[in-house]
Formats: sequence, structure tokens, C-alpha cells
Amino acid sequence: QVQLVESGGGLVQAGGSLRLSCAASGTNINYMGWYRQAPGKQRELVASFTSTGNTYYQDSVKGRFTISRDNAKNTVYLQMNSLKPDDTAVYTCYAQAILQRFWGQGTQVTVSS
Repeated sequence: QVQLVESGGGLVQAGGSLRLSCAASGTNINYMGWYRQAPGKQRELVASFTSTGNTYYQDSVKGRFTISRDNAKNTVYLQMNSLKPDDTAVYTCYAQAILQRFWGQGTQVTVSS
């Protein structure tokens, strides 16, 4: 079983920055990433490590968001710069194990204009 604990969300003005953290307990995690869901919209993949060790970014966040990880701490980070009101959403991290995907509780990010 894997448990994920997220932190770092909050309220920020447009153009500001936030860093989200997601710490995983447990073993056999292949890779981790971040989704987000805005009110009235579908959940979308924002950034992720892949099974081959590469990174994926949604087009709308390329050049602004950076995903990183600390393997020793089993933690993945999402550095979000130049934030826009459209980035407002609940951000949820996930951990992909061999046979199952685990989810964090979600953290609210609100960007004011």
C-alpha cells in the first residue's frame, strides 16, 4: 500500500510561484506525477515522470512548471512559476505502482488576477 501526502497549495497572485510537494510512503513505486481539476472541467494530466524516466508536460504549462523528484525521500515536486488564473484547480499527485495507481488527497491552488 502507498500513501501520498501533499503540501504546498495556496493562494497566489498571477505571475507568482508555488511549489507543491508529494511524499510517498511505501515501496515499488514506478513513477509519480500530478493531475489537476478545475471546477466544471475534466481532470487533466499536468506533469509526470514516465515509466522510461522521461518527463511529460501538458502544453499549457511547458516552460512554466517543472517536475522534479528526490528518490531518497520518495518525494515529487511541482515548481509552478508564472502562474495564471487558468491554473486554478485542485492538484493531485499520483504514484504508479506495478499493478495499481495511488492518489493523494489533493491540494487547492488558486491564482488571483
